[in-house]
Amino acid sequence: MIAELVSSALGLALYLNTLSADFCYDDSRAIKTNQDLLPETPWTHIFYNDFWGTLLTHSGSHKSYRPLCTLSFRLNHAIGGLNPWSYHLVNVLLHAAVTGLFTNFSKILLGDGYWTFMAGLMFASHPIHTEAVAGIVGRADVGASFFFLLSLLCYMKHCSTRGSSARTWGWFLGTGMCAGCSMLWKEQGVTVLAVSAVYDVFVFHRLKMKQILPTIYKRKNLSLFLSISLLTFWGTSLLGARLYWMGNKPPSFSNSDNPAADSDSLLARTLTFFYLPTKNLWLLLCPDTLSFDWSMDAVPLLKTISDWRNLHTVAFYTGLLLLAYFGLKSPSIERECNGKFVTNGKQNANGHSCHSEVEYGNSEIKPSFASKVENGIRNNASQRTQLPSTENIVVLSLSLLIIPFVPATNLFFYVGFVIAERVLYIPSMGFCLLITVGARALYVKVQKRFLKSLIFYATAALIVFYGLKTAIRNGDWQNEEMLYRSGIKVNPAKAWGNLGNVLKSQSKISEAESAYRNALYYRSNMADMLYNLGLLLQENSRFAEALHYYKLAIGSRPTLASAYLNTGIILMNQGKSEEARRTFLKCSEIPDENLKDPHAHKSSVTSCLYNLGKLYHEQGHYEDALSVYKEAIQKMPRQFAPQSLYNMMGEAYMRLSMLPEAEHWYMESLRSKTDHIPAHLTYGKLLALTGRKSEAEKFFLKAIELDPTKGNCYMHYGQFLLEEARLIEAAEMAKKAAELDSTEFDVVFNAAHMLRQASLNEAAEKYYDLAARLRPNIVRKTLFRTTEISVMTMEGGETNYSRSSKGCSVDGKLLRPPGIRLL
Repeated sequence: MIAELVSSALGLALYLNTLSADFCYDDSRAIKTNQDLLPETPWTHIFYNDFWGTLLTHSGSHKSYRPLCTLSFRLNHAIGGLNPWSYHLVNVLLHAAVTGLFTNFSKILLGDGYWTFMAGLMFASHPIHTEAVAGIVGRADVGASFFFLLSLLCYMKHCSTRGSSARTWGWFLGTGMCAGCSMLWKEQGVTVLAVSAVYDVFVFHRLKMKQILPTIYKRKNLSLFLSISLLTFWGTSLLGARLYWMGNKPPSFSNSDNPAADSDSLLARTLTFFYLPTKNLWLLLCPDTLSFDWSMDAVPLLKTISDWRNLHTVAFYTGLLLLAYFGLKSPSIERECNGKFVTNGKQNANGHSCHSEVEYGNSEIKPSFASKVENGIRNNASQRTQLPSTENIVVLSLSLLIIPFVPATNLFFYVGFVIAERVLYIPSMGFCLLITVGARALYVKVQKRFLKSLIFYATAALIVFYGLKTAIRNGDWQNEEMLYRSGIKVNPAKAWGNLGNVLKSQSKISEAESAYRNALYYRSNMADMLYNLGLLLQENSRFAEALHYYKLAIGSRPTLASAYLNTGIILMNQGKSEEARRTFLKCSEIPDENLKDPHAHKSSVTSCLYNLGKLYHEQGHYEDALSVYKEAIQKMPRQFAPQSLYNMMGEAYMRLSMLPEAEHWYMESLRSKTDHIPAHLTYGKLLALTGRKSEAEKFFLKAIELDPTKGNCYMHYGQFLLEEARLIEAAEMAKKAAELDSTEFDVVFNAAHMLRQASLNEAAEKYYDLAARLRPNIVRKTLFRTTEISVMTMEGGETNYSRSSKGCSVDGKLLRPPGIRLL
């Protein structure tokens, strides 16, 4: 128990500094923008959507069905909202629990000595776990590992009680249930059933390859045959149900996710896929270079036989075959150890044929296997059971290392990554066990105390180095900027691109632009990056350059709706109405088939329709505007904020003098967002128009209360007061508006007009002069109708204007999406 507690404590301590970390990388889409985490979303949606919140049967779904992990995120969200601290805490506690379970599992195989302790500490400190533990979405791997080990331990109990207790099938039921839970945390969890079968055949029954078929057909091993058959049936059932639930179709990925899968060369695909397991093993053995992402060109394709990396592949598979042969070969009939004969390795209590007295003492534990062994060798219930031999543990270690990794090998289906460090969380159990049993075998084999000490301290030093690397790597996961900078060496295109998004959010515009251009230097056809650079240029009024990059983005990915949207916005602002209309229409017709993020696509399409409706609205085509707005409402996704769309619906009905309908949509806008200032202003004007003056004044005052720094609100209230002949109050509101928005021509000019109406000619002249300086081409200063007021909107921290010849159009904002994060 001490080994389990100490190992868990180390696993906990190493990751405590991640509790202060922010959301990073994939966390944004899986948590911050995932509608399945919100309380208003029915919790049953979790069981129909993938890990990212997309309907599992949708053609663009990632097919990552992990409902139990998503459910844990939802519980986090219900308790702490979007505070990353609570999410990180659950990850760290889960890792500590998995470490404890793994140490307990190792004790069953290695005995209650310091080698078990070594295995637990190595797993606790291994740097390959950093992404799974420090990255919140890695919880899928950690949670799957927790139930993976529970399932395996239950099966070991089933084996030890089989034939001697009725409870054995209760343990088997636990095996199946935990395996199912592990698969519902992450897909590879189902492989525990295959590992359990390996344990039963090669460890519990100690069978060798030549003994398997004859033993299975012996009557006394019917229970073994039954257990393996049930494991096979349950595994097949789980996989069948999983395939059916995701629509009987594999996921589709872009060529940048897995370039080898998209290669036209069979030789390149074959050589690369054979090489990738070698690279993964090297990351386990020497995790010196780690990265948040290994897609794109992080691992260049092996295109020819002469590529020197093929030597690594040959060495890897040769070593693997030698280890498998060592573990599965039939043992010699008789060997001598310290003057005593040992038959078939049976006389060993610590997994070896030859032991020193020290090792023997350190490896004694209570029996952990059934006293009645059903391998046709012994049936004496009173005979003391033994630990598995080194060969047995090697076979089990290899199965733990290889079998959970098989789904990531592209052997049965293509996957959406080249290398994923968090996928190695479960295989690392086999690696840690293999290294430990190898060190123990060397320790036992050598005779000199100096060499024994050297082996022991070398293993301890490896654990220390792993722990130090983990602590350093955790620092990279503290925030996104550090994480992306650390990945530039491995995947410069994606690292620079995501770093550009971070720098832009920090208002470091020139640095962000440089980062985007660096990303495009390494990979010039990245549509998301072309779009992000265009968006940055657009926000800094470099419209011609922005249009250029939007067109390049569309050329690279014709389905990128957000690029069409912003292209249309720029064209509309440049007065190219017909081009803008065609762009918006083309965007609205793009289907969401095979798109990675259909929700974001639908949001962009809805925004395109909104802006198209606004274009019709400004041209006086109110019926056309209403038709487009209605289409936008039909297409908008759940996460779309509809208040501006509803408010513009009300505006269109106002222009058509359909006041009851206008009032309905103004109220809908306020219901969807109670502090939506434009809806307060437009509804106030409607109330004033229908004679409900006191109610109207309340809405104007509420708008000012919501944001007293916006001159727009004072201007609307001043217009209301002017119409009520409250000239002095109107003049005060006009001056306040002009003071707050002294650089906005429409506000300043209308303030001057209102001051003139109040006979405050000196103040009016002052603001007329200011307006003339803002628009020198304006000649007629005094002929301006009071209803022609341009009103700014205040949404998302942006200010936009919309002019109309018939009253005020408050929701004039051009909706556009944010930058795209590379996932």
